[in-house]
Amino acid sequence: MSLLIKNCTLRHQEGLWDVYCEGKTIHTIGQGLDLKADEVIDVEGKLVVPAFIDPHIHLDKVNILDSVRKNVSGTLTEAIEIIWDRKKQYTNEDVILRAGAVLDKALMNGTLAIRTHVDIDTIGGLKPLEGVLALRETYKDKMTLQLVAFPQEGIIKDPGCDKLMEEAMKMGCDIVGGMPANEDTPDDSLAHVKFCFDLAERYDADVDMHVDETDDPFYRTLEMVADETIKRGWQGRVTAGHTCALAAYDDHYAAYVIEKVKRAGIHMITNPVTNLMLQGRLDKQPIRRGITRVKELLEAGVNVSFGQDCVNDTFYPLGSADMLQVANITVHAAQMSLPPELEKVFDMITFDANKIMNLEGYGIEEGCTANLVVVDAKNIREAMALQPNRPYVIREGKVIVKNERKTIYN
Repeated sequence: MSLLIKNCTLRHQEGLWDVYCEGKTIHTIGQGLDLKADEVIDVEGKLVVPAFIDPHIHLDKVNILDSVRKNVSGTLTEAIEIIWDRKKQYTNEDVILRAGAVLDKALMNGTLAIRTHVDIDTIGGLKPLEGVLALRETYKDKMTLQLVAFPQEGIIKDPGCDKLMEEAMKMGCDIVGGMPANEDTPDDSLAHVKFCFDLAERYDADVDMHVDETDDPFYRTLEMVADETIKRGWQGRVTAGHTCALAAYDDHYAAYVIEKVKRAGIHMITNPVTNLMLQGRLDKQPIRRGITRVKELLEAGVNVSFGQDCVNDTFYPLGSADMLQVANITVHAAQMSLPPELEKVFDMITFDANKIMNLEGYGIEEGCTANLVVVDAKNIREAMALQPNRPYVIREGKVIVKNERKTIYN
């Protein structure tokens, strides 16, 4: 099969361009291409970009808000506690139904690759993972799903979780997760970190941890993760999510840790939609913003991305699996409104996210895999401002989604 996309607006290019895809690959990019194709679509000047990437979400938890008690305090601690009973009731069908609805929205919005953290603990056992593994199989022809074995309840403080983590990797998880701050002592947090790296070494897997998701500067496991990354030679293979405590550190210690993060080659993921809600809940004015030091990390040369994180659950009651919406919120939360900053935010859901997920052939150049999304916008600023229609979503050179919006005036 071949596909010719005519009259595209491309980032950093003047004028209109045509993109010719042969099989799964972008074969030719040029202006006024006169090539025959099995399918031709004229996008009439709309923006064409690589398909979006969401490197951080919890698919096993999405869409449970209406089936559990309410989060009265609005805090992270209560959000985790509420899920305990619900987690025991998971079935494969339940997970596929709830998470499948979110994946359908993600596809409609142009996201074709997702990394999802899946709870592994003695409360739900491996039932959440079984459901998400079934989900990955169901959607394997539509998008790429990477699975993280995520010990949200801790490892040392949840006896038996260590064996479940090992089993999760055997069952098909791609990445070793962690949450070292959710232990009773700093020594236990360090033991948690070391266990995760031991497991990653055994399976030659990347590591992606939730790190210091708190506004309390007492929690300092990010430095532990950076030190262990360097010690194990795992540079470039480790991702730290949230890292909210980094914003609470004094500037001297924050700069010290950021230098270590850079030296360790750690990728950082901020999740503003959730952390703006959960952090600083008990503050009086001025209320802390809740997200990590995005600009300082970028200035240090650290790779930074962000994810949807949560959809309609005890942590976050909103969410539409639209990375352009999350980008809009990130622009506000991180105060990245200048032209080059807007470009960087857009990179975070495309090229910078792919530095984390390592998808082969990602991009919009000749020879790249033809995973593309057409956005009804003239440029990336307009795309993030309006979150407009995405009339075509293309996977491996084939149009898999067509969206149409009509406004009728009486």
